[in-house]
Amino acid sequence: MTDPKDINEEELKASLGPEAYQVLRERGTEAPFSGKYVHAKDKGMYKCKVCGTELFSSDTKFDSGTGWPSFDDAIPGRVELREDNEHGMQRTEVVCKNCGSHLGHVFDDVPAGKQAVRQDGGLATKRYCINSVCLDLDKT
Repeated sequence: MTDPKDINEEELKASLGPEAYQVLRERGTEAPFSGKYVHAKDKGMYKCKVCGTELFSSDTKFDSGTGWPSFDDAIPGRVELREDNEHGMQRTEVVCKNCGSHLGHVFDDVPAGKQAVRQDGGLATKRYCINSVCLDLDKT
């Protein structure tokens, strides 16, 4: 896990590339259904692409049909939730608690008629919609 004090923004921008940097550090959003983890079913831990903090277990991942990887829960203490009232919407932003990188948003719903079964067989009750470019999967 990288200490946030050790992050050089110019080096980070060069290593991530423009799209990932725009999403992670400038609070952007990748296009729906474009991310490499939307349909991933591999087992493992999803980590913050900037600092390597483990954020989500694949066991809580489910197909919300919304176009972004969706998780029912985050690893306790690893993400921070912030009020986001931009773009005329009231949402809750999800950021990495270690480095402050934007990850996506969390919603208290699961879209009606969608597959809400997590990879571990449990039922999803909320939806962390996370941009694929913000994550690295450490497969087990």
